[in-house]
Amino acid sequence: MSVKRNSVTAVIFLLCAAGIAVLIFLPSAEKKPQERHRTRLIVPAAADDPQSGPLFLEQMSYEESYSLKAPLESGELALSALNIDFDNDSIEEQIVAFRSQTGVENQVAITLFSYDDRGRQYRRLWNTPVAALTPGTVSLYTQDLLGDRSHCIIVTGMNTQGEHIMTVFRNDPQRDSSLPFAIIAEIRIGGSITVQETERPLAYQQGIARGQPFVITASGHDGASDNMLDRVEIAYTYNSARGIYEQSSTTRVPGSQIEERRLREILTGDPKNFENFINDLWYHVTPQGTIDRGQYLYFDPEKREIIFFGDGTQQVFAWNYSNSTRYGLFISSQNISVTTLRRFLNIELESLDSISMRVNEDIRLKIGLSASWDGSYRRAGAAVRASVTEEKPARPYTDAVYDSSMGRLRFYANGEYELTSSGTISKGRYAFFRTGSYDLLELRPERGANGVYGGENRLVYHCTGMEGGDASESANLSLARVRLGTSGIQEFHDAPIILTKAQ
Repeated sequence: MSVKRNSVTAVIFLLCAAGIAVLIFLPSAEKKPQERHRTRLIVPAAADDPQSGPLFLEQMSYEESYSLKAPLESGELALSALNIDFDNDSIEEQIVAFRSQTGVENQVAITLFSYDDRGRQYRRLWNTPVAALTPGTVSLYTQDLLGDRSHCIIVTGMNTQGEHIMTVFRNDPQRDSSLPFAIIAEIRIGGSITVQETERPLAYQQGIARGQPFVITASGHDGASDNMLDRVEIAYTYNSARGIYEQSSTTRVPGSQIEERRLREILTGDPKNFENFINDLWYHVTPQGTIDRGQYLYFDPEKREIIFFGDGTQQVFAWNYSNSTRYGLFISSQNISVTTLRRFLNIELESLDSISMRVNEDIRLKIGLSASWDGSYRRAGAAVRASVTEEKPARPYTDAVYDSSMGRLRFYANGEYELTSSGTISKGRYAFFRTGSYDLLELRPERGANGVYGGENRLVYHCTGMEGGDASESANLSLARVRLGTSGIQEFHDAPIILTKAQ
């Protein structure tokens, strides 16, 4: 009996030892990076970058914390990155757009990091330069342009001549590892470039059939005309036999006749001149030529803000970066509340009272807004602006003092606030804004010795009691804590905070 017991004990000991050896020496599935498969973006700043001022640093503090899959070389600075599973093997590859600080000045390139099963780490497999040279304008995203569910990498940006450039790379399933992507389009024009997305059939949505390739259009100045505002629109369609996009049609669009001296004043190459020109309220013009007062833009270069209003929803975007184009302005902006939502605006002059705009969102995230912002906009007159202010002011800033259970809250007209509680003063920035039928207040506490705002301590409240969207007209406000995210507005169900205007 004792011999039998000893034999069983020995067998159990050997099985335990074998299990420990397996855990130690065999690669664990958890050692491979199994991240969520969605596109994410980073926009770091260089120490010598002219954008790295206080506003840019503030916007940087809102970006999601993110790391590259592998380090770049010395002298290379990452501009943006996205993760995508090209091989459908549950392990993401990473595409990184970066700027080389050596060699060709401001040279921008993209590179591919892919996971090496043998070495159990990411390796840099491939890189190639792109024609975009201005770092603040570079946008990187993927899209199924061809309707075959392949991932096309789209890089857009501007060069030093003020031209817009779009380079499209196609991922080839049968690719050579040394050349994983092929260029299927590289378009440049002194204007705007847009992917014309059309609705694809249900069979495509269900994975049964292919979809129609999207058309790419480029719009710019008509070089055959003496009028600077005469335009030409060029369409590019995909040639499946040659595997590239080719020019398929050209349409000439006559522009307004404006005195050349006035044109040069507006389009002089200094971004501030065009910023001052668009400093106004602009209504959307429908394809039928009528004004749509339910959709408008307000550009405020002094406060570095752009307000979008459409479908009953208002969003405020921080005006991060401006770059002059040949016939207008390129703007990079970022939503002040949903900071992963970034918009790139290409605005061009149509007349002294109208502009055209094309919008690109490199992160395909839409919250509460279904309106398309592409199209023409007409300047609102003073009387119209006054009536709109009476109807839907939704002013982001106010100048008022309120007492509450959390202390005395002082709002300043420059967008800053002070909260005094038990002798302690905390500071930060704030903004009133509207999403759908909700009036909201966001508080962004100051943190750190360098005065950078926001991050994980941001507070968003549903604000009720506002008179016509203007907090300064309200004697009492009620704040209910909410979370604003991709699924909309979520309530915390905390006790409301009552603000009573101080006498």
